[in-house]
Amino acid sequence: MKKHLKWIYASFIYLFLYAPILILIIYSFNDSRYRGTWNGFTLKWYVQLFQDRQIMNALYYTMAVAVLSSLIATVLGTAGAIGIHHMKKIKKTVVMNLTYLPVVSPDIVTGLSLMILFIFSQVRLGFGSMLLAHITFNTPYVILSVLPKLKQLDKHLYEAALDLGATPAYAFQKVILPEIMPGIITGMLLAFTLSVDDFVISFFTTGSGVSTLSITVYSMARRGINPKINALSTLMFLTVLTLLIIVNKRMSKETTNHHDPSRV
Repeated sequence: MKKHLKWIYASFIYLFLYAPILILIIYSFNDSRYRGTWNGFTLKWYVQLFQDRQIMNALYYTMAVAVLSSLIATVLGTAGAIGIHHMKKIKKTVVMNLTYLPVVSPDIVTGLSLMILFIFSQVRLGFGSMLLAHITFNTPYVILSVLPKLKQLDKHLYEAALDLGATPAYAFQKVILPEIMPGIITGMLLAFTLSVDDFVISFFTTGSGVSTLSITVYSMARRGINPKINALSTLMFLTVLTLLIIVNKRMSKETTNHHDPSRV
């Protein structure tokens, strides 16, 4: 009986969380513009979505910022994780606390702080400022994804490679990098997902003429719910869901491999 109650409770919670999204997906295929009536199945809102210049422009900026910020944050985060890993205990504790701070801070605080910084520094708000903002909040997530792989790494592997005549760069490329690559890929996918999904920080750090999909959806929703928003939201949800599934599978695989006695 207790088991059934847990199952019912969990089902109710998930139904409460995902029922609105499910309704949104269903109505993205509704032939009617109004949510109160169902006039049949259609794909016309998806067709109109890809014919909308404003949305396509927002899609371009969203993908450009997400791809660039995730790649740059991956490079910076990996280098930062390696540096933190080799720090002494006190310095590592201080730096790790500073790394956690952007992760736990509310997005509105981060976005507002970055906007004030850009204005104070006389940086023009636009694509560049938004890209810098996304790199800023993505880098800590990459660091936190790579550090566990560095902790699992046998420190003697690098020293052995040097003893065998490898240069530091070659030893890093052939010994260290392959071992921490799962953490790097996980961090990059996580950074990409967070960048695509972000609204608050993008809203505060963007400028005239530069808009992401989340900002575009917000501005369109203020003028009334257009069925194209349902179609766009459905595609965004499925994209983020797919990336999150990939990230979770990679993390589960890494955890399984780490605890597999046959790999020791």
